[in-house]
Amino acid sequence: MAVSLRSDLKVADEVWIASALLHREQPDRSDFSIEEIVERVRREDIYGSLRPGVYVHVVQHCVANRPPNPGRYRMLYETREGRRRLFRQGDPENPDRRDSKSVPARNEIPGHYRDLLTWYANWCALETNRAIESDPLISLAGSGRQLWSEEHADGYIDRLRAGWK
Repeated sequence: MAVSLRSDLKVADEVWIASALLHREQPDRSDFSIEEIVERVRREDIYGSLRPGVYVHVVQHCVANRPPNPGRYRMLYETREGRRRLFRQGDPENPDRRDSKSVPARNEIPGHYRDLLTWYANWCALETNRAIESDPLISLAGSGRQLWSEEHADGYIDRLRAGWK
């Protein structure tokens, strides 16, 4: 089914596309201002004009960690006031948005933007790996391994039994 831009393209999907493009083009940036995302939607001109709902979608309807009002999408994440990035699984979210749409359906966006879905999956995996590598608790995994090695355990038991008769 082809996307008929004037009738079928959802504002939320248009916001997601613009946000994904910003992230892909500027990989050194962790987030973007609301104005940058709205401007990217305007510049990309997917729909043919900037729809009035774009701003409110970036501010509220698409933001996973804000209360739904009434939109429940989880396409963006508020990193701090006035700043957004794409939502990733595992981000804290408002419980009333749980299980709602976080990525456009492949057949609901224009064909030349569908490669963003693959880019997004790779971006999420890369960001998750970075978060794991920089987590101080996770970095401790395996650090006490030598304590339970056979050689160390035998020495420990020998020390415990040293005073036995």
